[in-house]
Amino acid sequence: MNFFSAKLRPGSRAIVEPARPTDAEAIGLILSDWIDETPWMPRIHKREDEQAFARDLVARGWVIVARRCGRVAGFLARDGDDILALYVAAHARGQGIGKALVARAQKTTPHLSLWTFQFNDPARAFYEAQGFREVERTGGAGNDEKLPDIRYVWERPR
Repeated sequence: MNFFSAKLRPGSRAIVEPARPTDAEAIGLILSDWIDETPWMPRIHKREDEQAFARDLVARGWVIVARRCGRVAGFLARDGDDILALYVAAHARGQGIGKALVARAQKTTPHLSLWTFQFNDPARAFYEAQGFREVERTGGAGNDEKLPDIRYVWERPR
């Protein structure tokens, strides 16, 4: 199996591995919960649609998950060099889960890109701390939510 153990807080570990079909429900819940708890984020899809989206991402083989104590604590979905989604469950934030997922992606490719919303200050700070740099801003015409966004890229240092 293709996985590795990531050290998080002292005494804490997470296993980062490809998602299984049985993880789709937890992945959809993490995404839906983040939308519900983010005041500036409009809910434009039903929770059932987000579950279907999660199942599709997993079925395509695009998702890795971080597990703690056998439970999905976060996930990263990627199509080639494009990170499509990175979310960490509320109970696991600030513990290195996101960093472990990004580190895994960075090990497998020399280049990554992603979009995040301009309003998402915590995500922007996180990506910049992981070595991503801003390359483009838009008014949101290209995303479903129609919120201003930023494109970030990361290149492996030579």
